[in-house]
Amino acid sequence: MPRTTPWITTGTTPWPPELAERYRREGYWQGRPVTAWIAERVAERPDQVALVEGATRLSYRALWERAGAFAQYLLDHGLQPGDRVVLQLPNCWEFAAVTLGCLRVGVVPVMALPAHRQHELTHVAAKAGARALVITQQHRQDDLRAVARQVAGSVASVATILVRGEPDAVAGGARMLRLADAFTDSARLDDAAHAPIGADVALMLLSGGTTGAPKLIVRTHDDYACNIRWCNEIGGIDERTVYMVVIPAAHNFPLGCPGWLGTLFAGGRVVMSTPSAETALATMDAEQVTVTAVVPAVAQTWIEHQRAHGTLRGHSLKVLEVGGSRMPDELAPRVASVLGATLQQVFGMAEGLINMTRLDDPGEAIHHTQGRPVCPADEVRVVDAAGQDVPDGTPGALLTRGPYTPRGYFDEPEKNRQSFFDGWYASGDIVVRRADGNLIVAGRDKDMILRGGENISAEEVESLAYQVDGIEMAAAVAMPDPVLEERVCLYATLKSGCDVTLQDVVRSMRARGVAAFKIPERLEIVEQLPMTKVGKIDKKQLRDDIRRRMAGN
Repeated sequence: MPRTTPWITTGTTPWPPELAERYRREGYWQGRPVTAWIAERVAERPDQVALVEGATRLSYRALWERAGAFAQYLLDHGLQPGDRVVLQLPNCWEFAAVTLGCLRVGVVPVMALPAHRQHELTHVAAKAGARALVITQQHRQDDLRAVARQVAGSVASVATILVRGEPDAVAGGARMLRLADAFTDSARLDDAAHAPIGADVALMLLSGGTTGAPKLIVRTHDDYACNIRWCNEIGGIDERTVYMVVIPAAHNFPLGCPGWLGTLFAGGRVVMSTPSAETALATMDAEQVTVTAVVPAVAQTWIEHQRAHGTLRGHSLKVLEVGGSRMPDELAPRVASVLGATLQQVFGMAEGLINMTRLDDPGEAIHHTQGRPVCPADEVRVVDAAGQDVPDGTPGALLTRGPYTPRGYFDEPEKNRQSFFDGWYASGDIVVRRADGNLIVAGRDKDMILRGGENISAEEVESLAYQVDGIEMAAAVAMPDPVLEERVCLYATLKSGCDVTLQDVVRSMRARGVAAFKIPERLEIVEQLPMTKVGKIDKKQLRDDIRRRMAGN
């Protein structure tokens, strides 16, 4: 008898049965694992190139075989369907093979970012109850094996560390193995014996975090396949697509919106690269890339580089997807005039709802809005502080629900009560909905700093600041930046007789293994922090103050 109960139920929030049945009946959910669509492409075009990374070119068959070998390796080393694996790799072919291998046998990849360090990884591994870590030996100047040892020493469930590079000694009872060895077993995987069902958890994404450390976002095979298919539809992704991954592949945007998974769904080709303008634009020409996705800061550097150097010689790029933060209105027209591509604005969240401008929208909508929902079953409300719907053209808080918007975070009952209301997810975004359905992002109602597309919790930065000797009170706020949109500024009052510098703050946070993008880049020491009438730190006053200080510099 076919299995109907998901492997993971504890800590998850299911859709109501009547809504789940509706989504199945209307075809939004098809009861198939994410990898089923890719398996069809493997059967159709086994020898076509599926993925390129530098000199490595993998056909659909070769990528599928490496994914299968990895899946079997996990099973041989004691992992079972439903177990969680923290995946922290750069943009490389192994990232795709590991992800697909996990998905084929129901092992759940938890998508960490290359920039994460001990602080974030320990929290994520503990919250997920992770059985394994998959890491690269080095990222930038940091030996990530040392970070993994610290995580394994703190999180008892972590028994295995797979290293892209050379293993070394580990902490606690964990073993460290060479990732390359996981792709050499030629044994055929019995997919049918371990095949996930639609209701199974496919993967876990990380929230941007507005109230402390990242939360785990549960995405099922049913909902994530729906997400991918509708993004493919609106993005015009097909077998002719050559999609370049430049921002970290673990982000929801380049992962499945439509991302590299969507490209493989359609039978296209994926190219792994980096955001560097010189590298990315050269790769674009060499591989005849047709679609890529970036944050506005990267788009700006590409435009400036192309203007200065004329790196792009061909005209392969058809669509530049821009998301992660709002595209500046004045920058939007330059995508076509300088890069020769159609801009597609993308506004969404790892928690679900994806909005896109349409490729045939008028220029005014493409340049000045962040799109509209991709799926007919997406529901959107724009409400005032009392929770009442506001008319089109009026700013309000965004609420959403639908077939790929989860109903709660993993094992977070209190945070779920704060963010989910009768199935509606409160994103924290302030938007204006136009009469044509397109949304304009006007700001955020949560205490979050958006640096180059990375969401940073002010509360998390503040909790780390309180661990710096000498700091009495702390408040983290966004300060404007022409390239990254925002950077982190820390305001602090000091204990009597103490002196604290920005270097002290940086040194303390680095010692605790904090991701570099979260570390404050400016410190303002003040006699006291401004307070609101209800006794909270007045962040608005601080944001206004840093703007004035920067204008006076």
